[in-house]
Amino acid sequence: MQEREIFSNFVHNMKDEEFFLQKLQHHDIKPTANRLMIFRAMWRGDEAVSLMQLEHILHTIDKSTISRALNLFLLHGLIHAIDDGSGSVKYAVDGDLERDDDEEHTHFACVKCGRTFCMKQVHVPEVPLPPGFQLQSVNYVLKGLCPECAEK
Repeated sequence: MQEREIFSNFVHNMKDEEFFLQKLQHHDIKPTANRLMIFRAMWRGDEAVSLMQLEHILHTIDKSTISRALNLFLLHGLIHAIDDGSGSVKYAVDGDLERDDDEEHTHFACVKCGRTFCMKQVHVPEVPLPPGFQLQSVNYVLKGLCPECAEK
């Protein structure tokens, strides 16, 4: 599906507007028109999106506004950042808007199309560290072909 088509579907499906407003408010984020548009454009199920993709989808909103919104969303725990090794950080919304899930999960990067997905059902394995080491974060990315690319 083309990115502009995805954006068009968001605009035409305004019945979910209250749902997205409540999610922003739940994370103590003032729901401005731009923030709401950015958040709705980010909602792609388990698929992550880059700043460049958001700029393309939201061509009426400038890069600095999108970047500030992403930083705010990160600060308030609405989204998380993924370094999938592509050289471009990607951002994902929790796959379930009804609940917040802080559990570490796996990400999958397709080597053919470049898309990155959250795999909430695949938890990061626990790795025993030698004495004295303290884990602060985990970046667990699997690479391969997504279902669409594997079919081709």
